Amino acid sequence: MALDDDKDVFDNDKPDDSSLQEEKKPKYKPEDPEYWEQEESEWEHLKPRTRLPLWIWIFCGLIVVGLVVGCWIRFFSPYVEDASQFGYVEQMEKRGMIFKTYEGTLIPYKELMDTTRIYNRDFVFSVADKQTYATLRKALNSAKPVRVAYKKYYATVPWRGASKIVVTSADTVNPEEILPPEFAPKRK
Repeated sequence: MALDDDKDVFDNDKPDDSSLQEEKKPKYKPEDPEYWEQEESEWEHLKPRTRLPLWIWIFCGLIVVGLVVGCWIRFFSPYVEDASQFGYVEQMEKRGMIFKTYEGTLIPYKELMDTTRIYNRDFVFSVADKQTYATLRKALNSAKPVRVAYKKYYATVPWRGASKIVVTSADTVNPEEILPPEFAPKRK
């Protein structure tokens, strides 16, 4: 058997296109009457769907990134850090059904000593850890003034506490150092 007897397609400069290509049928739209008279292909349902344009995917990606950044700023990024408050601890408690958190109330010094304005409000906060809670609980029982360092968030999350203010550290202070001289307790 000789292989040279067969006609080689690649030997010619111009291949015979009529044998390689089928005649293309026109594509009709549903508005054309011929659309409804053409044969249905049994393989039509296996064709892949048209893909969404790239700009739709980019737009959806930007929306997702925007939502993630917005949630991060709203719930997990404090807008006030390393702030402090002086006062007396009025109440400390552990509360919650699923997430047990430590909550407390502090009466600020500036509210106690200001005689020109009406009493505004207590300093309501959540506590970040157990050690800080123990320090505040001890100050509550001994009626000593404390200095608390805290962070303030835009919104609350259940595992952080019921307040937007989260106390990160606490320590007792000497009232003579934080009060004006006329309000400082007299030494005996």
